[in-house]
Amino acid sequence: MPSYQWYQFFAMGSWVLFVTAFGCCVGSLINVLVYRLPRGLSVVAPPSRCPSCETRLTWRENIPVFGWLLLRGRCRFCKSKISPEYPIVEAFVGLLFALFFVLWYWLPPEAIAIHPHDTLLSFRPEWAQNPVTITWPYFVVVLMLLGSLVAMTLVDAKISQIPLELPFFATIVGLIAHPAHAAWVQFASRTGGVAETAPGFTWVIPTPGPDAWWWVGAPIGAMIGLACSIILLRTGLIRRSFTDYEEWERKARESMGDGAPEANTPELWVQYPHARREMLKEIAFLGPVILLGWLGATLAVSLGGSGLSATEVPLWLRAISGSILGYLVGGGIVWGLRIFGSLAFGKEAMGLGDAHLLAAVGACIGWIDSLFAFFAAAFLGIGWELSRRLFSERFRRMLPYGPFLAGGAVLVLLCKPLIELGMTLLLRVPAHQPPINIP
Repeated sequence: MPSYQWYQFFAMGSWVLFVTAFGCCVGSLINVLVYRLPRGLSVVAPPSRCPSCETRLTWRENIPVFGWLLLRGRCRFCKSKISPEYPIVEAFVGLLFALFFVLWYWLPPEAIAIHPHDTLLSFRPEWAQNPVTITWPYFVVVLMLLGSLVAMTLVDAKISQIPLELPFFATIVGLIAHPAHAAWVQFASRTGGVAETAPGFTWVIPTPGPDAWWWVGAPIGAMIGLACSIILLRTGLIRRSFTDYEEWERKARESMGDGAPEANTPELWVQYPHARREMLKEIAFLGPVILLGWLGATLAVSLGGSGLSATEVPLWLRAISGSILGYLVGGGIVWGLRIFGSLAFGKEAMGLGDAHLLAAVGACIGWIDSLFAFFAAAFLGIGWELSRRLFSERFRRMLPYGPFLAGGAVLVLLCKPLIELGMTLLLRVPAHQPPINIP
C-alpha cells in the first residue's frame, strides 16, 4: 500500500475513533436522561452520583464504558452493583455513530453495493460523496436524531411514555441546522449555490422548488398556526385532551383491587371509555394549523408569484420549509391515525408521544423518509407481535409503538438505496436521491 494511502487510512481512522468516543459520551448523557426525565429530575443538577449511597462520582467513574469496566460493575464507595445497561447503552451509541460514519464517509461507494440488472447500487448517499468539511452539519443532525431516538426508545419501552424534551431537542436541531447549513453552503460555494443532479431536489432533504412559493408558505403558515394553537391551549380557550384520565385510572385500579392482575398492567389505558370525546378537542387544536397553513400559502404566492413570473426562493428558505414540512407530515400522519383510529374504535389509537417522535424524524431527514419510517415501523411491529406469539415465554410484554417508529427511522437511514430500488421496480420510475453536489 502506498504511503499516502496509509496516511489516509490513519487520518480516517482517527475520525472514526473520535466519532465513536463522541457517541459513547452521548450514550452517557442518554443514560442520565433516561433515568432522570421520567422522574421529573433536573438533568443538570445534582451532578452524577451513586443511586445507592448518593456519593458524588469523580471523573474516573464517569468515563463512558471504561469507567464501568474499571469498577467491575460495582460502586467504588458502597460496593453496590451498577446496572450493565449503562455501558451497553454507551457502547451501542458509540458503535452506531461509527457505523454511519464508516458507511457514509470512509468506505468507497463500490465497497458495499449490489448489482440489480447490472446496475451498481451503493449504500452511500450521494450527498456524502462530497467532503466531510461540507456535509458535516447534516451528519451531526443525523447523529443528534439517532441519540434522541435511542433515548426515546429506552424511556418508552420502560414506562410507555416519551418525555417531550427528547423529540423537541431533535426537532429544534433540524429546524435550525438545515437553513443555517443551506445558507453556508450557498455562500461558501464558488457558484453561490448547489447543482441539482436529481430533478426537483436541491438539498439533502426534500424541499420546495426554486419557484414553489405555495409549498414555502403552507408549512410556515401551518407552523405559525401550531404556535397559535399552543397559546390557545395554554390560555384555556382550547381544552386539553385526556385531562381526566389519571383520575379515571385511579378509580379503575381501586375498583379492581390492588391484587387483581389487570389492575397492575401498564396497558390499562385501552379501557378508557371517552376516547372519541377527547378526539374532538384535538381536532379543534388542529383547526388553526390548517387555516393558517392555507393563508400562508395564499400570501406566499401573492408575494413571490407563480409560474414563469415567480421570483426564486432562496435556498435557506427552501431548506427551512422542507424541514417544517417534514415535521408536519411526520407528526401529522401519526396524529391523523390517532384521531381516526380513536373515533373508529373508541379507544386511544396511538400516543401523542409517537406523533412528536415522527415529527422530529421529519424535521431532521425530511417528509419522504418520515413516511418510509412510518411504514417500516409497521413491519417491525408485526415482526415483534409474531415473535410474541411464537415465543411467548421470552416476549410476553407488549411494546408501545415508539420503539418501532425509532427502529423504522434507523432502517430508512441505513437502507434508503434498497427502498428506492424497491420503489423503482414497483413503480418503474428512476430512483433519485437528494444530493449536495458542490462544484
